[in-house]
Amino acid sequence: MDPANLDTRPGSERPDGEAGVAPRSGTDPDRALWAEFADAASADAFCQAWLALQCRMIPGVRGGVLLLGAPDQGPFTPVAAWPEPRRSKIQHLAGVAERALRERQGLLQERDVNRAADPADLGAHEVAYPIQVEGRIHGVIALDLTTRSPQEFQEVLRRLHWGAAWIELLVRRKEALAEIHTKERLQTVLDLVATLAGETRFFAAATGFATDLATRLGCERVSVGCVRGGHVRIRAVSHSAQFGKHSNLIRAIGHAMDEALDQAATVVVPPLSDQTVQVTRAHEELGRLHEAGAICTVPLRSGTRQIGALTFERSGDRPFDAQTVEICEAIAAVSGPILEVQRREDRWLITKAADAAVTTLRHLVGPHHMALKLAALIVTGLVAFFALAQGDYRVNAKTVLEGQVLLAVVAPFDGYIVSAQVRAGDLVLDGQQVATLDDRELRLESLKWKSQHEQFRKEYNQALAQREAAQVEILSAQLGQARAQLALLEDKLSKTRLMAPMTGVVVTGDLSQSLGSPVERGEVLFEVAPLDAYRVILQVDERDIRDVHVGQTGQLLLSSFPNEPVPFTVEKITPVSTAEEGRNYFRVEAVLSHAPDRLRPGMEGVGKIDIDRRHLIWIWTHEILDGVRLALWKWLP
Repeated sequence: MDPANLDTRPGSERPDGEAGVAPRSGTDPDRALWAEFADAASADAFCQAWLALQCRMIPGVRGGVLLLGAPDQGPFTPVAAWPEPRRSKIQHLAGVAERALRERQGLLQERDVNRAADPADLGAHEVAYPIQVEGRIHGVIALDLTTRSPQEFQEVLRRLHWGAAWIELLVRRKEALAEIHTKERLQTVLDLVATLAGETRFFAAATGFATDLATRLGCERVSVGCVRGGHVRIRAVSHSAQFGKHSNLIRAIGHAMDEALDQAATVVVPPLSDQTVQVTRAHEELGRLHEAGAICTVPLRSGTRQIGALTFERSGDRPFDAQTVEICEAIAAVSGPILEVQRREDRWLITKAADAAVTTLRHLVGPHHMALKLAALIVTGLVAFFALAQGDYRVNAKTVLEGQVLLAVVAPFDGYIVSAQVRAGDLVLDGQQVATLDDRELRLESLKWKSQHEQFRKEYNQALAQREAAQVEILSAQLGQARAQLALLEDKLSKTRLMAPMTGVVVTGDLSQSLGSPVERGEVLFEVAPLDAYRVILQVDERDIRDVHVGQTGQLLLSSFPNEPVPFTVEKITPVSTAEEGRNYFRVEAVLSHAPDRLRPGMEGVGKIDIDRRHLIWIWTHEILDGVRLALWKWLP
């Protein structure tokens, strides 16, 4: 059903000529109001028609006013009044409206007799009802009523409660439209940011960004400028990869950007209705010379610093409105830091280094940044200390302890091991038996040669008695051979017991697991080293051998005694290098100044040869510097 066909007048309750009732003359006034309400093109027209309908629905209404404002904040201002010709006569409703807003509930109060200028006002009442949407006060409606009973007052509040739903609908529509506009602006900003993020080089990113801006906002040209040397330089223009030939245009756009940055505000030409007075000379000159009817320049900021500007140009028939300017400012706020990061990252490496150095220097000499200043002071002090302070320069080397002499116990002849009294690590005395070889074959061989010797002796005596000179000579030689064989066997039998060649420690050899096994003549069975004579073998890196000389002293720390340094003196430098673990080492021999009783041959540790005193910074960095010199020498022509 068409609401314009509804007759909400109570008819018999409102006599003709009463305030707020229009006489019937062919056209139903309620039908006209409903038509205006349904066809309202603006919020003000909607509110005016709604208030007129609401006042005509409630009997005895002499006037009314609708106030709207920011939710729970205000200020709440009149947006509609009824009847229109008497708007000035409803100012007295401000008191009840303010009270209803404060108490957040519907109110009925009698007109103040002292303020009643018209006798008809005596006994009249004022009613106010707050308009709430989701618990937030958006406005209030206040009515001037003739005298009413409490029952009639409840009916008035019920009608206001039902009628307020239309205002709630209006509020929700506004919020929905605002949310849609916000989402559209946010989507536009995100799309443009995606355009920026899709490029790695600054010029390509800025050009694509400006072109996308011009397309989305319906601009003929969008320019991107960056601050350099106190003035703006144009870095990108929409739909143009090369714009240097348009020098006059580029210069005019740059002046317009400078003008906006000097004022640190957005400049719009022609200006908006609520815009403050601004200097727009450069913008007007740009529009005059290059036929740009509407221009908007928005500063680009990174933090609190102005880094550039965006200039939007349109034709004269499409000026910039407040909503478009707001979108431009939002885009500039988001894109400014991104453009600055891309511009800084797209510079030469040497420029970045110089900029970082200048920035650090400004932080050091300027105010604030106390932590950086303290850190720089500490680092400077440490560098100065290590550059001037001196320390002992010592060459480190892996060290092995060896006996000064090393005597071997070898097998005197081919035989078999019968017993072994010692093994590696045992202490032995000079002449102590260390092992025994099998002598059974030697004894049998000795018996054989003894019997032959006796036989040759008898034959010799017989030949001598018979005066056979030739036979005597032969037998004499055979007797000599037998005696030599017996002497040899006696010597071998005496060597079946192997003796320690000196007092010391057995370094190598363990025959306890080889009893009965054969040995060959000359095979090393044991090695014995003395306990009071050692030498130190140092493996010096070839990079440090130039500083090592015979006679230098040092100290040795063994893995077995890490808390007991042992002094030594360099005795010999072997001029032959050995490769180990990918490095070349020279063998340096040294003798101990004194040998503790706990030392044993084969112990390893770290030795340090004292060179001289040098600066600490050289001691810690000379290896790196030598490596750099070699690398440069290798690669330089």
